[in-house]
Amino acid sequence: MMVTIKNILGRIWALWGAIIFTSTLLIMVIPIWITNFIKEPLGTEIFRRMSKTWMELFLIMVGCRIVVKGKNHFKPKQNYIVVSNHNSYMDIPITTPQIPGPNKTIAKAELAKIPLFGLIYSRGSVLVDRKSDRSRKESYNKMKAVLDRGLHMCIYPEGTRNKTNEPLKSFHDGAFKLAVETGKPIIPALIFNTRKVLPGSSKPFYLWPATIRMDFLDPVEVQPGDTATVLKEKVFRIMYDYYKANAANYS
Repeated sequence: MMVTIKNILGRIWALWGAIIFTSTLLIMVIPIWITNFIKEPLGTEIFRRMSKTWMELFLIMVGCRIVVKGKNHFKPKQNYIVVSNHNSYMDIPITTPQIPGPNKTIAKAELAKIPLFGLIYSRGSVLVDRKSDRSRKESYNKMKAVLDRGLHMCIYPEGTRNKTNEPLKSFHDGAFKLAVETGKPIIPALIFNTRKVLPGSSKPFYLWPATIRMDFLDPVEVQPGDTATVLKEKVFRIMYDYYKANAANYS
């Protein structure tokens, strides 16, 4: 009985969330579109700050709290490859605003086709069609260009949302190959509880208030002789162990 009531309330709350998201999107879309005409990296940083204000307001209005730890690991005049776990569609609007400094996120090209939302989504992203080898190659070169401009690059090395009961899915090589080729340090990031807020396909059109945590860990430097495989295994173990050690405390 209680589960049924919670499911009903979660869908009512999802309707409230959709109304809030859509109405605030209409307010934000033009100011964010204008940032395309501001010289980089300032344009992306203004976009990030706008997104941060927008998303924090949205989270408050749907009863969610966000707690971020470890921003001190980002050193001035140094840009990083941020690798984050991925459990929910809620992760994407969390990562870009909360990474300190201008940054881009690798993201699915198909979501950029959504009217109005696609303008904002593509503004903060390097888009990739994972079904296209050409698109994947082009997106890799675009990520290099993002790093060359002094911006951070955020990548979800699991590739898609983790729908398993394991802390992490296996990682793809891309982020770590990028680190080896550019020499940029990696900052692991762990997001907790977004699956509770927005479960996705397991509970369609469902939203529930919770405290979201995002923890940035110590940078992992690329060492001489490191391969993408070695770096991938090292970062995977760091993130896996941290998630296991903290998930219960953050639930």
